[in-house]
This record gives sequence, structure tokens and C-alpha cells, in this order.
Amino acid sequence: MADRMQNQNGLPEGSQRVLGRDAQRTNIMVGYAVANIVRTTLGPKGMDKMLVSDLGDIIITNDGATILEEMNVEHPAAKIMVEIAKTQDKEVGDGTTTAVVIAGALLKNAGDLLDQDIHASTIVKGYMDAAARCEEFLGNISQPVSLNDTANLEKMASISMGSKSIAGGAVKDELAKLVVKAVTQVAEKKGNKYFVDDELIKIEKKSGGDIHDTKLIQGVLVDKEVVHSGMPKTLNKAKIALVDSALEIEKTEIDAKIDIKSPDQMQSFLDQEEKMLKDMVDKIAKSGATAVFCQKGIDDMAQHFLAKKNIMAVRRVKKSDMEKLARATGARIVSSLDDLASKDLGDAGTVEERSISGEKMVFVENCKDPKSVTLFVRASTEHVVAEAERAIVDAIGAVSAAIEEGHYVYGGGSAEMELAARLGEYAKKVGGREQLAINAFAEALEFIPRTLAENTGMDAIDTLVSLRSKHSSSGNASWGIDVYAAKVADVKTTGVLEPAKVKRQAIQSASEAARMILRIDDMISSKAKAPQGGPGGMGGMGGDDY
Repeated sequence: MADRMQNQNGLPEGSQRVLGRDAQRTNIMVGYAVANIVRTTLGPKGMDKMLVSDLGDIIITNDGATILEEMNVEHPAAKIMVEIAKTQDKEVGDGTTTAVVIAGALLKNAGDLLDQDIHASTIVKGYMDAAARCEEFLGNISQPVSLNDTANLEKMASISMGSKSIAGGAVKDELAKLVVKAVTQVAEKKGNKYFVDDELIKIEKKSGGDIHDTKLIQGVLVDKEVVHSGMPKTLNKAKIALVDSALEIEKTEIDAKIDIKSPDQMQSFLDQEEKMLKDMVDKIAKSGATAVFCQKGIDDMAQHFLAKKNIMAVRRVKKSDMEKLARATGARIVSSLDDLASKDLGDAGTVEERSISGEKMVFVENCKDPKSVTLFVRASTEHVVAEAERAIVDAIGAVSAAIEEGHYVYGGGSAEMELAARLGEYAKKVGGREQLAINAFAEALEFIPRTLAENTGMDAIDTLVSLRSKHSSSGNASWGIDVYAAKVADVKTTGVLEPAKVKRQAIQSASEAARMILRIDDMISSKAKAPQGGPGGMGGMGGDDY
């Protein structure tokens, strides 16, 4: 260490260390600042954010996960807040803004308690207890929902899209119907529960149309064109072959030399190549296939032979699309043409190449009971179509979560208010300093209805007082904010429903992140040493590590 200057902490020169209360104060401030960024986007009346990248690319959205993912945050506490949004998005696909806003409120309230000399460990223990109680209370206030309960599922899809600027009135309801149809189509029953693999719902988007043109395809839309102009462009009652090998003459692994001494030998060599390709096409034709989707390339000569046999062919189809085609049509992906038989073929009512906004695409639709479907999203411009896609992804997440868990709660901030009221009652029984932390948790949950009121233009204090009064007596658990009428109302009558799983995950993620940040009492930043071979800093950490 003799060659390195040390600072008073025994760390390399240029390192920084933030200790104790200062570290906690900094982390709380950063976490709350991140939550405040997305707070104004909450609810149907929330505002949008414009994100501009270094290259000048623009994203206009109010999707919490997208905003935080696209933001370039440096501080480690801010990165933890971004992780909350990513986890929420990955697990349930909706409620990202809610999770981050609750986390920010938990941190802010914890900061106030720390200022009152309440130890961080006491707050962490109180928060853990409160989160566990919320889980229990959510079970008490949630209502059952099933796969066949289309009306309620559509309401949930509609509410999850409500905050997106594209989804107004009739459009929102149209898209909600499509999403519910798509999710219920791919849901699979295992035991007594349903499971939804969101990957089986392909979302293909194309600008240049109207949002009302968005439609659900009972099959798969492949963003490729038919390889040869002589092939049929429309097939009815198609028999589909899915091939995972190239319809080309394989090149040798090692360099090979063919010694040809006469034109006859050259001709026989070319004839042999042609015969091999013709045999490949004959094998396809013999199986009875009328359409071939190939994951690899198709030789020009093979294309010619396929066209002569009146077989439609598409090449270089993505692996994910091949798997979706298999689920939609019932075909089996074959790796060798020798294995291709009629039992490996899939069925589709129609296979058609269409030109959409100047680009050719192949529609495989009208499949019988497909286990993979496509939502084809249309809108006027790139920005609108991208936001429409984000709205649909949120709605798919919400409906999937509702079907998988089988429960929903009332929205409009009513669930959070009811949980806060019940936590307040529970805190009185706990006693000691921990009850202050549980009350702080309850206040943090009230941040959701408070934010909804602010974003709607209502008076936040009056709204909270009114809601607290309602939730203090039993039988009013569904009272929340009617955002469109800008008043406190019974949201059961307005049909504002949200999946219980979304709420549960949001509270869980927010609580865990807040507890993690509160436990930090020392931040050490180690700078890399000037280049003299090998990384510098504490314990050999290069760059800025916390």
C-alpha cells in the first residue's frame, strides 16, 4: 500500500465514504425522488413523460417500467427503485407505478421516523410485520374470479390500460375484449389451476392504420414474405409443414476440391445437385403439405420446384415464430425431411400473404383451437403504436394474473385505503415503537389514493379525510376515487377492478426494497486506480462500485 495515497478512512485517494445517518438520508432522498418522477403518471388522468436518448430517439409514455428502464440513473438507491419496477413488470406485467410510488412513500415515512430517533431496525421489523398483515387482509377483501367470468376480466383489462393515453373510451373496451379473448385462448389448466404463458400471445405492431384496426388473429402472423412469385399467395384449408433444416445443398465442413476434367462431368455434377433439391421437394409434396415454413434458407432451385408443385414457402422464420406456429396449427417441427409425414402437418383455415403499409406479411389464421395467437396492433404513428403495445402488454399481464390467482380487488385506491384502515387498527394492538412503523406503512399505502386525487385535480386532503371516514366503518371497503367524475364514490358500482396478485406483488416488492435501503448505513465508493496495470480501489473493485 506504500505506493498509494490513503485518505483518513484507509481507502485509496479519490474514494468516498458516506456514513450512518447521512447514508440513510441520501438513499431515502434519492428513492423518494425516483418515485416522484413516476408519481404524476398514476391513473387514467396521469400525465405522460417524454424520454429522449443520446441518439435523439423519443419515447412518449406513462408506463412506469418503461420510464424507469429508459432513464439513465446512476445512484445505487435509484437502481434499486428501478429493480422494483422491473420485478413487478416481469412477475405480473402491471402495477409498476403503484409499486414504485408505495416504495417511495415508505422511504419518506421511514425518514421522518429516523428523525424522531427511532432505530432503523425497529422500522424494518414494523414494515415486515405490516407487509405480512397486508397479505392476510388482501385475502379477506378479495373477490373470486374465473376464466369464464369474461365481463369482470374485461373490466380488469380496461382498467389496466386506462392510464395509457391511447386507450380512451370505446378504444379501451375494444382492446380489452381482444386481450381477454387472447389470454383465455392460450390459458392451460394444470390440476385445479390455470396457467398463462404470455409468450404464446405474439404482439406484432405496424404503424399506418387506425387503432380500431387492431385485431386478434386466431393463429400466427409471420413478418416474412412468400419466397417465390410463382407460388400461391392464398391457401384455404392449408396443410402446414414446419422444417428446421435448410432446403439447400449443405456445404462441407472442411475445404473440398472437386476435380472436373470435362463439360460432361460438370453437367452431371449440376444435374446431381438439381436431383437432390428435387428429391427434397418431392418429400414435402409426398407428405401432403401445401405450405412450408422453414427456419433456415431455401435454395433458388428448390423455390422453383416448390412453385411448380403449387406449394407456398416462407424461409428464415424465427425460432420463436416456429414454436408459436407449432402451438397454433398442431404441426410438429421436423429437423430432417426424411422424417416428414402427414401426421407431422398442422392445419390452418387460411394462409395468406398480405401487404400492410408497404410490407408483405404472411397471416396463418382461422386455426382450430390454437394454443398460440397474435394481436396485430395498428395505430397512426410509431409513437402511438408503441404506446398501444405497452397498454396491451399491461392488460395481458393483469388478465393473466387474475386468471392464475383467481381473485380481484376493487381499484380507485379503495383497496389501499381499506388495507391502511385495517393496519391502523392492528397497530393499536401492537404497541411500542413498532406501531409507529406500522402506522407509517399504512400512511404510505394512502399515497396511492392521494396521488390519484392529485392527478385528477381533486383536493388531496379533503379526499383522504372523506375516504378515511368511509373506511372507518365496515361495509365500505369498496369506496375509492371515481377518477372520471372526480369524486369519492363506491367503485363497485363503477366497475373498477384490479387483480389481487398485482396489489400483492406491488406491496411485497415495495416493502422489500424499502427495508433493504433502510438497512444501509455505510456507502463506500471506490475509484479505479490510475492505469498502472490491474484494477485499483478497495478489494480490487474497478470503476464505481457501491
